[in-house]
Amino acid sequence: MSTLALLVALLLVLVGTTVVSGLAYLAHRHPACREPLLVGLTGVAVLAALVTPIVTR
Repeated sequence: MSTLALLVALLLVLVGTTVVSGLAYLAHRHPACREPLLVGLTGVAVLAALVTPIVTR
């Protein structure tokens, strides 16, 4: 795996973690929208779906 692919994967994980944390915080502040844990887990699943093809190349 090239260094560029590893860097892109690392950046995706960092940005994704920030986005997932933001979604969980937003859902925590407004519980009528969704449950915070469900929103956070959905964000993690989407992040894993995006990073997996990059890492496996």
